[in-house]
Amino acid sequence: MKLAIMQPYFLPYIGYYQLIGAVDRFIVYDNIKYVKKGWINRNRMLLNGTDAMFSLPLKKDSDALDIRDRELAPDFDRAKLLNRWRGAYRTAPFFEATFPLLEKIVSFEDPNLFRYLFNSLRMTSEHLGLKTTFKISSEVPIDHSLKFQDKVLALCEAEGTQKYINAIGGLELYDSAAFSARGIEFRALRSRPFPYEQFGQPHVPYLSIVDLLMFNSVSNLNEIIAENYDLVDKA
Repeated sequence: MKLAIMQPYFLPYIGYYQLIGAVDRFIVYDNIKYVKKGWINRNRMLLNGTDAMFSLPLKKDSDALDIRDRELAPDFDRAKLLNRWRGAYRTAPFFEATFPLLEKIVSFEDPNLFRYLFNSLRMTSEHLGLKTTFKISSEVPIDHSLKFQDKVLALCEAEGTQKYINAIGGLELYDSAAFSARGIEFRALRSRPFPYEQFGQPHVPYLSIVDLLMFNSVSNLNEIIAENYDLVDKA
């Protein structure tokens, strides 16, 4: 069984969905600390030929809280976010095919940050035709006081993992020998460049999946998700 584990992000770049598509089961961390100014509740879109940030506003709270304990701001203006996307992409070739998905994602009413993000990941993955099973980290019966690599190893063993695949940053974070010692093959997923047409302007890479869906058919993205990456180790 192939497994990946990641914290949730809001409509992340295609590499995240490549990781989902590369495994049988995808565990999403809910009992992990919220990282301020990270990518958990924000991402980048194309606006007038350059990248621009969009985000989910959060209710003010302690920075020590886990993702599952944070909430969206009560005054989160869903219509405003949708209008930003509409204004930026209304003439994109796949706007009509993509915007209803964004409306469903943004209109999700649960104010809990984790559940909002988890819903968006599942809906986007379903739209892309990914068949991977999702699981929430706190629902796996392990010692959740474990940290970093020890927690990943415990999750892998609890799920009967033969192959663990991490985002490319895992090459620096984890010791592949520690996985091998538990009978688990470790690999990291490295996305290959994927330039595509963006209103005839110079390509702006690594934007949110929103941008890719606006300019590419789902069938084209299926090919990119399935094939346009390499699985590497420290060697």
